[in-house]
Order: sequence, then structure tokens, then C-alpha cells
Amino acid sequence: MAASLDVPVLTGSLVRLEPLAMRHAQDLARAAEEDRSSYAFTLVPRADEIEAYIEGQFARRSAGLTPFAQVRVRDGMAVGCTAFWDPRTWPGRDDLCAIEIGWTWLAASAQGTGINAEAKFLLFTYAFETLGVARVDLKTDARNMRSRRAIERLGTRFEGVLHSWSPSWMPGEEGTLRDSAMFSVVAADWPAVKSAMHARVSSR
Repeated sequence: MAASLDVPVLTGSLVRLEPLAMRHAQDLARAAEEDRSSYAFTLVPRADEIEAYIEGQFARRSAGLTPFAQVRVRDGMAVGCTAFWDPRTWPGRDDLCAIEIGWTWLAASAQGTGINAEAKFLLFTYAFETLGVARVDLKTDARNMRSRRAIERLGTRFEGVLHSWSPSWMPGEEGTLRDSAMFSVVAADWPAVKSAMHARVSSR
């Protein structure tokens, strides 16, 4: 598996994706505690777990994680996290053919504001137009209908449900596997998806 990528700061009008650093800890601790009612299926640390969470994300870099803090442009506050994950190379070559976008969460006050859509637009654009991948994946707990609808609104293609595919983050399901709903955008679809995503983000 490829190691973490060297990705610069990605800046939009609503959100700035900065390489995750310990300096984001205080903001993220506040963001994680605003309202946790939407986090049932998602790994979101408690305030007193933020530093350990960031250190854990650093440790996953060797397995291919490239973590970002989602920084709200209007006030400079870190309001969540996201990442590139699971980079895959072409057989017999070193260049990437596919990557996943995941490990995403946002503070309650940042949800529904366009930040998620713009962050995905920045990541998709970098993946297809700088990394040159042929495919970008997204997945979520198959039971998480809110997340599935948000992913579908990006213009992704639903590919089905993989049973017992990923660790479950549901309370009481520690150490078990969840069913994962899988979505993708491939390079051939990217121009149309890009146009639709750009229009959506611009409307904000």
C-alpha cells in the first residue's frame, strides 16, 4: 500500500483543507462537542480524545492515510476532518490508479452550509487533475441514510453494499464489521460531475 501523500493546502471559498496538525486540536475539540446527534455511525472523538485521535491519524499515514483539518474560511476555525485513504497503484507501476475519500466529520454548525460539498469538490479535483487517478471511492455504513444521501448528491455512482466490509463505529458494536455502501466517480464521469459540483458550490 502507498504511503501518505504530500498534498498542499487546498483552498475554496467556504473551506480550506489543511494537513492535519496538533495546532487544530483545540478547535476540533470544540467542534466535536457542539451536537453529537448525527455521529452514530461515524468515528468522531470526544473533546478529551482529540489529541489521541490526531496522533492516531498521524500513525495511519504509513498505511496510506492523508488527513486534513477542514477549516472554515470565514472565521479560520477548524470544524472537522477528512482524508484521502487507501491509495492504490496500477499493477506493476508506482503511479496511482484509485483513491478513497473518507474519515470525514463536521461540527453540527458546519453541516448543511456547503462546506462538505466544497471540501469534496477540492479533493475530487486534486485526485483527478493532479494525482491523475482513474477512480475515487467513497463508502459509508449502509445504515447511515443521511450520509448516503449526502454522497449521492455529489453525483457519485452507487455500486452496491459490501457485507461485513469495514469496522463498525456504532456504540456496542466495537470489534465487529459493518455493511458498507459503496460509491464512486470514475475519470470518464468526472467532467460532468465536476460541472454539477461546481454549480452547487457556486450557489452557496
